[in-house]
Amino acid sequence: MTRMTTKGHISQFIEKYYLHFNAAALVDAAKAYEDQLNSGAKMLVSLAGAMSTAELGKIFAEMIRQDKVHIISCTGANLEEDIMNLVAHSHYERVPNYRDLTPQQEWDLLERGLNRVTDTCIPEEEAFRRLQEHIFKIWKDAEEAGERYFPHEFMYKMLLSGVLEEYYEIDLKDSWMYAAAEKNLPIVVPGWEDSTMGNIFASYVLKGELKASTMKSGIEYMTFLADWYTDNSEKGIGFFQIGGGIAGDFPICVVPMLYQDMERTDTPFWSYFCQISDSTTSYGSYSGAVPNEKITWGKLDINTPKFIIESDATIVAPLIFAYLLDM
Repeated sequence: MTRMTTKGHISQFIEKYYLHFNAAALVDAAKAYEDQLNSGAKMLVSLAGAMSTAELGKIFAEMIRQDKVHIISCTGANLEEDIMNLVAHSHYERVPNYRDLTPQQEWDLLERGLNRVTDTCIPEEEAFRRLQEHIFKIWKDAEEAGERYFPHEFMYKMLLSGVLEEYYEIDLKDSWMYAAAEKNLPIVVPGWEDSTMGNIFASYVLKGELKASTMKSGIEYMTFLADWYTDNSEKGIGFFQIGGGIAGDFPICVVPMLYQDMERTDTPFWSYFCQISDSTTSYGSYSGAVPNEKITWGKLDINTPKFIIESDATIVAPLIFAYLLDM
């Protein structure tokens, strides 16, 4: 039986006024995403940039709870920064005039333990070091038990253990990582080493306090994703990409890997593709490549619904998610 829904005011607003150019692409992409879900297809969402520090979790967590997202690919920064916001929100500082800062003012922020992400500063002690204190024990306990896990699995363990509860500073329902942990949602985190927690883990390896093998690797993430894609692609899997970079390129490559390198020629292409990007079409740029280029790499089919919305993801993604949540 088809589920009957009534769209809310936000959805009605964008349908009425978002009629051309990037605005129209936003509506088309949202409707096609909804069509995918209604047909039984699953959806991968990739998070690049600083979406967690931008507090995308305030709406993305609800997408997870309502099963509108089935697997996530994100950078190590997005993996950890959602939890940092959860435990240190009141210590963040907003710098609305960030474009006017002098090198001396940037240095002053550093000396105050504030790491700037555009207009928002993440507090060193209350965010990075607070997580470090607890995640190291979880890493160490796993190693001593002869166990190995993925980066996101260690984060899930920390969240679900309750050790961070005394620090919570935002409503737990606004943390997408907590929503994902509750569902044990599959996540791939390519290039996790390029993150604060990844750097910290490497420092413990250098000091001889941890073994590199305790953390499962990027190759293992790819093989996990290959199995997940194979097991879940019967009705299609869509790809909703926020930003560019490794968070997008790593997971989308699982299809040509399965088709070409594993010679599984019955592997279906991604059944939907949408990218929100502010990168202009440029020379050799992955983020700026138009979706049709992905056909030549064996990622998308000729008939795959393809959308590119050239805009700020912090504006576009919440609107699309609001449409999917019938807001």
